[in-house]
Amino acid sequence: MGALNYFNYFTEIEEYFWRKRGAHLLVSPLDWAIVETWQKAGIPLPAVLKGIDRAFESYQRSRRGGGGRQLKSLAYCVEAVLDAAAQDQEAAAGSGPQTKTATASETFSRDELRGFLERNARRLERSAEKLHATGPELAARLVETRKKLEELLPLLDSPARLDLEDLERRLTVLEQKLTAALTAGASEASLLEIRREMDRQLAPYRRKMTAEQLGQLERQYTQKRLFEQHDLPRLSLFYLT
Repeated sequence: MGALNYFNYFTEIEEYFWRKRGAHLLVSPLDWAIVETWQKAGIPLPAVLKGIDRAFESYQRSRRGGGGRQLKSLAYCVEAVLDAAAQDQEAAAGSGPQTKTATASETFSRDELRGFLERNARRLERSAEKLHATGPELAARLVETRKKLEELLPLLDSPARLDLEDLERRLTVLEQKLTAALTAGASEASLLEIRREMDRQLAPYRRKMTAEQLGQLERQYTQKRLFEQHDLPRLSLFYLT
């Protein structure tokens, strides 16, 4: 996936889904998690949009769609998106290397990146202050993560070409370590409630997904909800837009 598509991935999918539905509605935590699973699986944006088209066509032929009910979630599109990605991959087999139309260096300005890192560092600091008395271990992890973000800022002042892919790898590692700390510190009751919440939303679509897909979605959904509970920023450049 090209850099430009990668970093605008969610925005493009969100807006396309809105247009297909004909309504500008808030995207649910479940939909966010589904997009994350597609992004992490490396499914190209055109395949996602193609799959959404096919899912809407299928839904309109169904009893619910024919009765005027709206397609409410991207969960209905999972199977169609995976099928479209597989077909595109088969079609591309044997073809030569593709010419990139955008490079990572063209994606964001250094000012945008600086603002993103600094905003996230401030949010981490505020959350750490709130947790200082009740969750000192997690607070310490947040402070450490903030310091790591601030250590990345000098990269933006270097006259050398900025390697966004390497910056993204660094941010991903920080986010993974933070996710592990949040999960370890969460109570059993909190994790159980997140799981119940996700199961309620997934109930109409569960039969359309494999066990592997459900497992990936559960991890992404849990991560998103834990970050939201502590008002923490997501660190990946995927969230800059």
